[in-house]
This record gives sequence, C-alpha cells and structure tokens, in this order.
Amino acid sequence: MQSLWMIAASFLFACMGVCVKFAAATHSAVEITFYRSFISLILMFGLVRLRGVSLKTEHWRWQVTRGAVGFAALFAYFYAITLLPLATAVTLNYTSAIFLALYLGFAGMRMRKGMLGALALGLVGVVVLLKPTFHADQLTGGLIGLGSGVLAGMAYFSVRELGARGEPETRTVFYFSLVSSVGAGLWLLFSDIHAVDLRSGLLLLGVGCFATVAQLAMTRAYSRGKTLMSATLAYSTVIFSSLFGMLFWGEVMAASSWLAIALIVASGVAATHFSRANPAEGD
Repeated sequence: MQSLWMIAASFLFACMGVCVKFAAATHSAVEITFYRSFISLILMFGLVRLRGVSLKTEHWRWQVTRGAVGFAALFAYFYAITLLPLATAVTLNYTSAIFLALYLGFAGMRMRKGMLGALALGLVGVVVLLKPTFHADQLTGGLIGLGSGVLAGMAYFSVRELGARGEPETRTVFYFSLVSSVGAGLWLLFSDIHAVDLRSGLLLLGVGCFATVAQLAMTRAYSRGKTLMSATLAYSTVIFSSLFGMLFWGEVMAASSWLAIALIVASGVAATHFSRANPAEGD
C-alpha cells in the first residue's frame, strides 16, 4: 500500500504544472524555476534540520552535477509547459525513464532484449507524439520537452549514483534546490524580473510547495513501496494533467496523441522493470 503514495505525488506534480502554466502569463520560465527552487530550498533546509541530517558531503562532484543537470531539466520542463498542452509536456518529461535506461546501458549494465524492446517502443511513442507538432508550430516546445526528459534521465542517473554512495535523499534534494536557486538567480541578473502580486505570488508559492511535497511523497513511495508499482503509478501524472488541461484550457488531444502517451508509459514502465539494480526486488 505504500506505493499508493505515488498517486498523491502524481496529483501534486500535476497541480504544480497547473500553477506553472498560469504563472507563465506574468513570469518567465527562469523566474518560475528560481521561485520553485528557492521555496524548495527553504523547506528542505527546515526538513534536513528537523531530521538531523548533516549537510556535509564527500560527493561534491556528484551533488553539483546532479544539481546542474536537474536545474537544466527543470527549466526545460517549465518552458515546455508554457508552449505545449500540459499533458504533452508532462509526457515528454516522463521519457526520463527511457533515457535513464540508456544511461545505465552506457554505464555498463547489460541490455537485455526486453530493455531494447522497451526503448524501441518509447522511441515510436515519442515520434508519434511529436509528429503533430510539425503542423501546429509547436516543434520548438516539443523538442524542449523531449530535452527535459533527456536531462531528467541524466539527473536521475546521478541520484541513483548518490544513493549507491550512501547519500540521504533529503541531502540530495537540498543540494539540487541550492544549485538550481543559484543557477536561476545568476540567470536573473541578466534578465527581466517581473513584480510579484498576490495572484502570481500564490501561484509561485504553489509551484514550490506542490513540487516539494510531491517529491517527498514520491521518495516515500519508492523507498517503502514496490519499485515497479510506484513507477507505474507515477504516470498517473499524465492523466491528472490531461484532466486539468481540459478543465482550465480546453485542451483536447487527438487519438494519436493518446496512443503515443500509452506507448511512452508502457515503455517507461518496462524500462524501469528491466533497469532495477536488484532483480530480486519485489514487484
């Protein structure tokens, strides 16, 4: 039952996406990235202190790499949300599971036939999903969304390596928030900064709070639940996002887009199954 925490995480991630899309009317993607990261940094600092986790780490290179790549992935994801239907942007970002499997293969993990089949299935799904963007002037958004998946997969690879080295998840999330805050803050020194009013302030607060709580719920699902079930349930974010997209923006996707989403979800679940570090781990 612990895997059901992923349902809560997925709903909260979808809520974060809604806040991002609304906030984009008054703020740039890098501004939203900064506020999301800085709010998360404050919340994670409090959580780290509450749990008595030391911020001292012997793995600075991995933490900085994870933070930098995660920052790039987060910015690309938020930018894609501003350009694409919410469910499409979310699905492209969730190709991270497919790219994580590729990175594990490059790192020396044996690529079984099932893994190769999952990757081929995901590639077909991406092509089908991106195909309509050639006719809808959304090619840039589609490629940026796919780029967020590529970068997120790389970030998750770093998280995996940090976990293998004994780094607590809370410490890793803290440093990700720190690096992202610094990166976005430096970017804003050379960009326009828009005033925050009550409405936009609540939306930006929502982005940061929803993201942080969702991340904690996701961590609980993966740490205490069954990996494959948690990974499968994570894709419910796509369902929640599509419902929110229809509710708030009247976004209705074609049957081909739903087919593509189904292929990508199936590929991601299969890739997660075949890339688990411990084959004996329960499903």
